Amino acid sequence: MTNKCQIIGVLDNGVASLCSPAMAALNNADVVIAATRVLQLFSSSINSVECKDLSGNLAQVPEWINTALEQQQKVIVLATGDPLCHGIGSFLSKKLGAEKLEIIPNVSTLQLAFAKIGMAWQDAKIFSAHHKDAGEWQKGCGAEHGLYALLQTINQYDKLAILTSPENDPARIARMLVMENMADLFNMVVAEDLLCGDEKIFQNISIAELANTSFSGNDVVILSRLQAKKPELLFGYADQAFKQRKPDKGLITKREVRAVSLAKMQLTTTSIVWDIGAGSGSVGIEAAKLCSNGHVYAVEKNSADFAIASENARDFALHNYTLIENKAPLGMQHWPAPNAVFIGGSGGELSELIKLCLDKLQTGGWLVMNFVTLENLNSALETLKQSTALWDITQLQASRSQPILHMNRMQAENSVWIVSAQKVSP
Repeated sequence: MTNKCQIIGVLDNGVASLCSPAMAALNNADVVIAATRVLQLFSSSINSVECKDLSGNLAQVPEWINTALEQQQKVIVLATGDPLCHGIGSFLSKKLGAEKLEIIPNVSTLQLAFAKIGMAWQDAKIFSAHHKDAGEWQKGCGAEHGLYALLQTINQYDKLAILTSPENDPARIARMLVMENMADLFNMVVAEDLLCGDEKIFQNISIAELANTSFSGNDVVILSRLQAKKPELLFGYADQAFKQRKPDKGLITKREVRAVSLAKMQLTTTSIVWDIGAGSGSVGIEAAKLCSNGHVYAVEKNSADFAIASENARDFALHNYTLIENKAPLGMQHWPAPNAVFIGGSGGELSELIKLCLDKLQTGGWLVMNFVTLENLNSALETLKQSTALWDITQLQASRSQPILHMNRMQAENSVWIVSAQKVSP
């Protein structure tokens, strides 16, 4: 194909940002497609060609391009910065095929922002918050919120380059960091209206102050952690790492049982997990550590245990964990369908709870239950026998060494039955 759609990267200094081949292509164009702001920026150079505004019309752009190519017209799409870095380039490549495109990239606005402050950026995690407005961040929001993925990414990296939008602007991001008690962990720089006459660099300003600052909507955010994030244990924490109920200390899934139960849940980094009867929260908290881009929803009916689990979640600085105080299944109606469910306590309605969890589980997901009494084990098995789930039982008996005089003996922990059930296709 000789006639291709050319996607040209541009910057906010207009024609001055174009290389010679890009300028020549623009001068020979029959059709120019761009966002409203870019069309205005290049209005003096394209006033004699057909212009199409893609703002709010992104779905129609592939059709516009195909029509122009069929008519042997020279069609150009103007895109900010590098069209293949969170730009329209990848979208059009998927819709039209790379063979129909010729891409002339420009310097990314991210590069410009780092250059302005003299900071290397090859180790920065790139993230785009340029998507549908999801409103202000609220504590405890899950993956349904538009800023959830950004929060999890910030939590995992030391340096980030963030493309913002007029709605998800630097102030909104700063307010989220303040709400999540992360404002003191990062330095935040905002580069605004780069290469424009009113270019601004917001630097050496606290995140709390930036949270109340007004921005133009044409901004890049650079976040750098004040102290590098240290590698963290994902699971296998000692029982003593979790606060537990006193004076009857011990309402916790012991480490050995916890490890096997988590293994049975078959978690991935993006798993949605339900933890029913959270107790001290140990299983749900370790699941949250493993599911760094997923979310754990936990419920606990006992007020004292709810308070302890909440404190444990704060101590582990989790941002993908939601805990409610209620008797399951109350409060669970709006939770997203889980990939895995853990039942550590049922409040006496075990059969109904198992049926509910199997119904809500995603196909292929796992329900894992811990039992220490024969009665609850039998109740669970009778319910599973009436279902289509594939299930098995593991009996776990762990013993731990205890000192006795100048020697050691083995002290047995309670025997636990771990019941695992997988939801299969109907």
